[in-house]
Amino acid sequence: MRADDQSTGQAAILATPAGQTVPVGPGVMAPALEAVRQGRNGWLSRLLQNRKALAGALILLLFVTTALLAPVLAPGDPTDFVARPHQPPSRAHLLGTTGSGQDVLDQTIWGARFSLGIGLLTGLLTTVVGVVIGMTAGYFRGRIDDLLSLVMNVFLIIPSLPLLVTLAAFLGSGRAAYFVFVLTLTGWAWPARVLRSQTLSLREKDFVSAAVVGGERSPRVIFREILPNMLSIIVGSFFGSTIYAIGAQSGLEFLGLGNPSVVSWGTNLYWAGNNAGLLTGAWWTFVPAGTCIALVAFAFALVNYAIDELTNPRLRAQREAGHVLKQRSLRVSGSRATPVVRVA
Repeated sequence: MRADDQSTGQAAILATPAGQTVPVGPGVMAPALEAVRQGRNGWLSRLLQNRKALAGALILLLFVTTALLAPVLAPGDPTDFVARPHQPPSRAHLLGTTGSGQDVLDQTIWGARFSLGIGLLTGLLTTVVGVVIGMTAGYFRGRIDDLLSLVMNVFLIIPSLPLLVTLAAFLGSGRAAYFVFVLTLTGWAWPARVLRSQTLSLREKDFVSAAVVGGERSPRVIFREILPNMLSIIVGSFFGSTIYAIGAQSGLEFLGLGNPSVVSWGTNLYWAGNNAGLLTGAWWTFVPAGTCIALVAFAFALVNYAIDELTNPRLRAQREAGHVLKQRSLRVSGSRATPVVRVA
């Protein structure tokens, strides 16, 4: 890896650990070096410039806006009988009617409120529990780590679906609090395990040792010194937990373990199957709810992947180097090596 002095105007050399070299002029160095100098200050602007993040954010904004404006977009009671059962999409009912004669579009719009609310709240609580338990275990180690790791492992080795079904059958009433409790109880262990591993690594850093020597208390060291360095992992855990919560809640309701009188995407699927929508080919009774669940999960995954691209040094270096070389119409043969740019 070498770069000739820019003052001489000679060509610089960019290389990767794999030994690939690309001669480029001094002007190519400036954009990459400027991106490095910016550091974390412009992470929000870079996130908004990322196509994956922008696409995912727009999809999520659409669904959240639809859920908030449900009384305006679909006034009235979504459970009212408005037409004959299993009517296909038409001008009067854009997504047709259910097997009970209810408007599918109205139920899809109102269902976004319950499903998104449960998903976001469960994702938040699951992440908070995972952060507290995982970081506590990783920081204190010893007996505390052994005890908390044992609890994590117990929840991790138990199959999630049978546990969900069992808890739903014995504790369930179909209310929001019931879903949040059951899904949080079964979903906190994996984020806690990931955060514990990262805390074990960061605990050995110099800035943590300096805080301990300076007399900082353990909670302050954990949440003021270590936690800010794991924000990308925590955000990723939140998105993953939200996707899990929406999918698990819809699955439980589809199995009949929710409250059938509550309008949500899961109960829409339940009534589609219960009213023979699948057998009669009434695709409009189940496709909208299933598509909404898939789109929301896809949007969260896009934003999560974009954050990983911006915070993961390896992915960020590859992306920035590829962007610089693309601007200069240069090509580097494919490699998994991390590109490095330096100035002599």
